[in-house]
Formats: sequence, C-alpha cells, structure tokens
Amino acid sequence: MPTAEEMLSTESVVALGRILRTVEPALDFTALRAAPGQLSGLAFSDRGRLVRDALLADLPAGYAPVDQLFRAALEREDFTGWMIWPVTEAVAVRATSADAPGGDFERGLELLALLTPRLTAEFALRTFLAADLARALETVSTWTKHPDEHVRRLASEGTRPRLPWAKQVREILARPEVTREILDALRHDDSPYVRRSVANHLNDVSRANPALAVDIATSWLADPADTTPQLVSHALRTLVKAGDPAAMALLGYAPPAALTVDGPLLSVEGVTVGESLEFTFDARNEGPDEVRLAIDYVVHHVKANGTLTPKVFKLTTRTLAPGESISLAKRHSFKPISTRRYYAGEHALELQINGHPFGRATFTLTTEA
Repeated sequence: MPTAEEMLSTESVVALGRILRTVEPALDFTALRAAPGQLSGLAFSDRGRLVRDALLADLPAGYAPVDQLFRAALEREDFTGWMIWPVTEAVAVRATSADAPGGDFERGLELLALLTPRLTAEFALRTFLAADLARALETVSTWTKHPDEHVRRLASEGTRPRLPWAKQVREILARPEVTREILDALRHDDSPYVRRSVANHLNDVSRANPALAVDIATSWLADPADTTPQLVSHALRTLVKAGDPAAMALLGYAPPAALTVDGPLLSVEGVTVGESLEFTFDARNEGPDEVRLAIDYVVHHVKANGTLTPKVFKLTTRTLAPGESISLAKRHSFKPISTRRYYAGEHALELQINGHPFGRATFTLTTEA
C-alpha cells in the first residue's frame, strides 16, 4: 500500500499549482501555493481535503470558473496522476452546491468523465450520488456505452455499494438493486478492467443482499459470454467463503457428501507471530460422480477477551473424478499486518470445502519469541 506522501506528494501539489498558474495566469492561487507546506504528517484523505479546499478558496465563486480552468488544464499531458484526486473533489463540491444553476450538476458529471482517465473520479462521483441519486444515475447509465474503458469502469466502480476509501451513499446501501441496470450493461464488456469492477460491484451487493446477487448472477449465466463464468465466480467469492447454499449451488459446488478428508495436519504445535504455520491434508472422492470443490480454510483467531473469531482464507478449486484423491499443502503466515492484531493463546484451523467444515486442529500462537 503506497504511503500518503507517495500518492498525493508535496511534489505533485507543487506541480498542480504550476500547471494551473500556467493555464490561468490571472489567478495567484495563494492557498494552493501554501498547501505543500501543510501536508507533512497528514493522512491521504486529509491531504486531499486540504488541497481541494485550497482550490475552492482560490477560485471565483460558482461552478463555471472551476469547469473552465480544469477543462483547459486537460489540454496538458502533465495534468495527471494523484493531483487529479482533489481536482475531482473540487468539481463535485461546486457542481452540487445548493446555489449551483440547474445545468451545473450534469456539467460537473461530464467533467468527471473527462478527468477519470487521468487517475479516477470514482470517489468524487459519490458526492453527486449522495446529492441526487436518480439524477446522477441518469447520466452515469449513459457511460456504459462510452468508448473509453475508464469512463465505463467509472459507471460501475463509482456506484459500488461499498467502494473502499469512499464515502457511503446510504441510498445505494439500502437499495443495491438501483445499480443493476449498469451492471447488466457492462457484464459483457470487452475490457477486463471494466469486468473486474463489475465483479467487485456485485460482490458488494452480495454483502448487503445475497439473494439479489445470486439472482443477478443466475441471469448472467443463463446468457453467458466466454468471460461470464470467471466474472460470476469472482463476484460471488464472499458468498462462497460464507458457504451460502444458493451461491454454492449456482457455481456447481454440491454438498460434498461422498468426500473423505484426512487433516488438516499441522507442521508444528505452536508458532510465534512473524512465523508461518504449514498444514497438509488429503481428500478423496468416494462417490460415483465427478465433484467440483471450492476448498478454503478457516483460522480461528483469539480475540482480546479470549474468545475465538473465524477468518476464511481462499485456498483452491479442484474437480475430482470418481475415486480420485488429492494431497495439498499450505503455508499460512502470521506476519504482522495493519488490519489484524494477534493475541497469544490457543488458535484453531479447520478446512472448509463447499461451505462445509472438515477437520479441526489447534495450535498455540505466541506474540514474543
């Protein structure tokens, strides 16, 4: 993960100021000139807000000056990269302000579509969606036919229910079905970049409304392109980890009634944070028919209060013919990460195949060597 300085760096903000002063020499950009000296120690989101607010402070009131300046800046190839983030946010604020004329809303969305190939406008789009969802979607839906893959992706990515790093749009969280038209339009897109966004969007939907996600995926598999099975598999990954029966059935993962499993067998009885735990297991299809397997494993981590909380990790998918066996090994790292704090104590590891648990082995995790 890049640091805040590696993304919206002092150098990039200085470069933004230089570009804008060249485009509009009549403006001094006093606040933007001061912004680079105020970035130290700020997180990325705070940096973005600081530069956005500096832009808004320096520009004349209303949306028109913002639109004119940034459209002119787009004529320059060096107007690109992370400096675009606060620019899109400034566009969104001015275009959706209460005193903006009626056409500024659509004009602002049009500018986002022009800016998004230079970095992305997905986060600024949330401001429009929160201000007037129906009005924003009317324009966003037209982007699904845009010749630029970045704009088509913006239609899917910017409307995701749970877009990482982005502000929530409560109406989309409450009614994820409102973006179905966009997903249906983009599911066969020629660009893998766009299709991956569609899959991630549907995965977001699955977290809020599993039945809706499965219904959408079912309709896509009834009229598939060559890329559809892979897209659907990626889109339903959270439901597969959760062992959702409808998702499992749709993807061909039947209950593994005829499967025998030996394991998991752990390499050691204890491990220290920073080390890895290796485990192995064998599985055999004892039935008369071929079986398709989604094989995951679950680590039950000790919490601060001593209870266990499960975390599912993807392992592999396999298809076993009648009588066929497999032997698999996996090394799980306990290297410290920012999203999880490890606590000492007795942990557990079990297999999860087609949503069903198999075997369970315990081990001790220590936090100091």
